[in-house]
Order: sequence, then structure tokens, then C-alpha cells
Amino acid sequence: MPSGIDYGQFEEGRGVNYWALDRALQRELERIYTDAEFDWAESRLSEFGEIVGHTIADNADYVDDHGPELEPYDKHGDVQNHVRYPAEQIENERLSYEMGIVADAFEAPPGRDEPMPLSHNLAMQYLLCYADPGFDCPVAMTAGAALVLEKFDDGSLSAYYDGLTAREYDDVIEGAMFLTEEQGGSDVGANETRAEWDEEAECWRLTGEKWFCSNIDAEGTLALARTEGAPDGTDGLSMFLVPHGDLAGSPVTKGDRIEDGPLAPDEVNDQLYRRLKDKLGTIAVPTGEVEFDGAKAYLVGEEENGFKQMTEMLNLERLSNAAASCGIMGRVLLESKIYAANREAFGDTIDQYPLMREDLVDMTVDHEAALTYVLEAARLFSERERAERSAEPRSAETASGETASAGEDAEDEYRLMRLLIPIAKARTARMAVDTASYGMEVHGGNGYVNDFVTNRMLRDAQVLPIWEGTENILSLDVLRALEREGAHEPLREAIEDRLETISHPALAEAAETVESEYHDLASALATLAGEDGEYAQLSAKRLAHYVFDVFTAALLLEEAQADLEDGNGRMALVARRFVANELEAQDARGITSGDRFALEAFEPIVRHAPVDPETVSETVTADD
Repeated sequence: MPSGIDYGQFEEGRGVNYWALDRALQRELERIYTDAEFDWAESRLSEFGEIVGHTIADNADYVDDHGPELEPYDKHGDVQNHVRYPAEQIENERLSYEMGIVADAFEAPPGRDEPMPLSHNLAMQYLLCYADPGFDCPVAMTAGAALVLEKFDDGSLSAYYDGLTAREYDDVIEGAMFLTEEQGGSDVGANETRAEWDEEAECWRLTGEKWFCSNIDAEGTLALARTEGAPDGTDGLSMFLVPHGDLAGSPVTKGDRIEDGPLAPDEVNDQLYRRLKDKLGTIAVPTGEVEFDGAKAYLVGEEENGFKQMTEMLNLERLSNAAASCGIMGRVLLESKIYAANREAFGDTIDQYPLMREDLVDMTVDHEAALTYVLEAARLFSERERAERSAEPRSAETASGETASAGEDAEDEYRLMRLLIPIAKARTARMAVDTASYGMEVHGGNGYVNDFVTNRMLRDAQVLPIWEGTENILSLDVLRALEREGAHEPLREAIEDRLETISHPALAEAAETVESEYHDLASALATLAGEDGEYAQLSAKRLAHYVFDVFTAALLLEEAQADLEDGNGRMALVARRFVANELEAQDARGITSGDRFALEAFEPIVRHAPVDPETVSETVTADD
């Protein structure tokens, strides 16, 4: 069993292997991968963690100060839509894509006969966000665009799919999703972009504006537009792939643009990248405004089915957003642990003082709770996609280990996934902002200065509650999942199945609390089912957080039980602390309780020291 981690041996959270230092990620992936998947992935993730912790992390700091620049016109006044990137950004892109961050989840990587689950893409995005959450945005949208073409393209866009899933950087086509229009915002049905069929060119032509376009110069962008005669609202929207440009009828790739620079005027699509937004953070991804002026576009899937197709991409994008949130929390937590283990004040390192110990304990618990929830949602998403790819019945096991029919299991996974994903994005985004903000405080004045990474992590985190839907929009989506999908049923089964596994005395009190809260949650769900829509909407945000707390507590308790059976009581401490913080009511704010948990549990929770299961009920002293 691994010993605890001495964070005092490091100067800062760079020049390290992020995979090797993230035992929570290792634990969760070993849980959700098959043995064969984990055996293959472990060395690859270690290699990627090393690359991100060294080269990509250093490059990301440079890119934050020298971000992409837009040159919309050439010297003759012709539109060229050229975005100039620093060499450090190009290197980060090459390293990430050639490590298979997108490709491995769509095409069988070397050493395997089939692709890795999409959760592997999310795990790599998580590690990437230790260094650059901004660059992760194009990566996430590339995977999302590939998923859409895999699901809905009839083969006519296979060249774009091949580029989106390419393993060699020169062959890569990056994806984007241009959804937001100035007058619409979250009201996608108000979009005004129009699409007309061009008989002579045998393609569609888009006219309109998109207001918030991340990865503005993607080689393959997905956009929604309304064809002639289509109804108003989301039902009338169709999805189109909009190329950056054409080279003799072939898609433009990264290699074309790196070697040859800006496209010639006759190779540029009929659109204008008007300007880049002057953003608070996520500098690595150029975000701007686009005018379509008869831009060439290709219909994806069926006409007037675009919004439904976009929601498939949105599920993955929201999970990517949640993975990014967890990655930011992981990096800030690592920086805080290292700084606290080295910074001396009043004759001792600050991690020896009770208040800092409690803060680091709770930051660790928050991070592990968020990661556990997100990767469970990712597991469900991956299982659903794998079932669709195979297009045949599969055997499966429920969380309790009982065999279920493949059809019922797949349907339950989808319904539960529909509920968990918007909650994952909503809750973890807020947690990332709070964690990054406090990480700055741990570093004192240095944390507020641009020379230190906590400054950038907070700026990058601040967009996460906005991307892919605000918390209010996501909370309304939770109501839709409950009303239309009946998601409360698989939620109930998932929680009950996990609580039934808990038998260790060290978990008894926490399990009792969770079970009580679960019954209260069930009552809340029943109450909202009988109330009018206005009251349901008023309660939606509180409900989303309630589901997160109860479901996450059940997940952590299940893992704690398994770890206790394997001879380590550490996860029991994590689970108990999460339950105490999120679900237990304390008299006098806990001041009169005499609780010294954070002091006694510091070594095992913060430094991952193992705990003897025989002593975890009585004491939390870590094993030597």
C-alpha cells in the first residue's frame, strides 16, 4: 500500500507528474475502467501527466501572457481570418493530440483492438486542465464534434471525422460549436442565422452572426441555422458543419495552416472573424464574433433535427466542463498543499496550524467528492455510447453486482446520466471557483499576482459556471430529466443499491445520515411532482444540489466500504467528512461538539497516508 506524500519535497506544482501525484484520479479510473483498460491506460496517463506537468504547464503560463491574435484581413484588405498563435501553444496542441487525447476514444489506439471509453478522453482533459483549462476548450469541442459526426453523419463528412479523430497533429481538424447569438443567448430557439441551398455549388450557404464563438478558427465548426420554411423555435433548427476553408475541395488541417500560414483569399470561407473577445481568462482559446456571409456549410444528419443533435454534443461538453472544474481544483489543491508545507510563519510551516489543516482537509474532500461524482457520470455516459456503437445487446451489472437485462440496464443508465450530467456541470463549476479563490488566499499576496498560477486558475475557473449553460439553465434541465425521463427511478435504485453495501461500523453513523437524507430527497421529489411549474422552477437549483450531495455521499460510502475491506480506512474518513459537511446539521455551528477531526485526519486525507481499518472507528491516526 502506498505511503503518504511529502509535499514539502516540492517547490511548486509544476515540474512534476500530475498523474503520479493524483491518487484520487488513479483510484477512480481503476474503479470505472475494466482491468484491461486500466492496464493499458496507466502508463499512457503517467506519460501524459509528466508532459502536462512539465512542458504544457510552462507553455500555458507563456500563452496566458502572449495569447492568440486575430488578423482578419491581409495587407491588401482581403479577408484571411488568420489567428496567430505563439509557438508554445502549437507545441501544447501537438503534444496533446498526438498523445491521443481525442483519438483514443474514437479509434483503437496502439495496443488495443477497440477504442477506449469516452471517460478516458475526459480523464485526459482533467489532467490537461492542471495546466491549461483554456486550451481544453478546443479539445473538448473536437471530441464533441467527432461524436456528433459519428452519430449522425451519413458518411459524406468522413474526411472531417477522420481529421477530428486524427492521431498525427498535421492531420488534425479541430472542432467548435457556434451556438450563441446576441439576441438569443441561452434561448437557442431565438437564433436567426439562415441556411439556403446553393444549387450550383451543391452546398448550403449560411447568413447571420454568432456572438460568442470559442475556438473561432476551428477547421470544422458545428453551427445551428434555420432553413427556408422551417418552423420557429428549436424545432426548426438544422445542424451544419462550417469549414474554415477549402484546399482544392479538401478540408484544411493543422498541418496545412502551420506550414503555409494564412489561407489565400479564394480559399477562405465566406465568413468574417470580426474580433476576439477581451476575456478575463481562458486566453489560450480565441473567442470572438463571426459573420456568415453566404458561408459554405454541409448539413449534418436530418434537416430540422439540429437541436436534438446538438444536445448529444452538449452532454459531452458539460462533462468536459465538469472535468475541467475538477482539474482546476486538483491543481489549486496541489499548489496549496505544497505551499503550506514549505511556507514558514511564526516558527513553523503553515500546514501545522489547525485552521490551515482544516482548510486543506476540506479542500481535499471537496476535490475527491467532485471527481468521484463526475467520473461516475462519465462512466454512465461511456456505457451508453459503447452500447450504441455496438448496436447489439450486452450483458451488464448493476452497482450492487446483480445482473440486469441489457436493454433495461442501458435505458436506466441513460435516464440517470441525463439527470447527473447537468448537476455535475453546475455543482463542480461553482466548486472550482470557490477552491481557486481560496487557493489564492493560501498563497497570500503572491496568489493575487499574475506571476503565480493561482491567479490564472481563478480567472480560468470563472467562466466554467457560464460555459455550456448557467446554473439556472442547468437546474431547469434537471427538472426536464425528472419530468420527461423519469430519472428519479434509476436515481433511487442507484442510491439504495450503494447504501445496501455498507456494513462496516466505521461507516454506520454516516450511512444512517445519508439514508435519512435520501428519504427526505425522495419526499422533495414527490412534492415537486405535485406542485405547479412555477414552484418547481423556484426549487430547481436547491434540488440539483441536494441530488449531488446525497448521490455523492452514497458513492463515497460505497468506495469507503470497498477500501476498508481491502485494508485501508482512508476513504472512510473522506466519506464521513463529506457527509458531515454537506448533510449533517450541527448545533452551535459545531463549536460545542469538541470535534477535532480535521487535526486527527490531516495526514491520511491531505497526504494520503493509509489508515488501519481496525482503528478507523476509534481514531484516525495514520499508519506509519
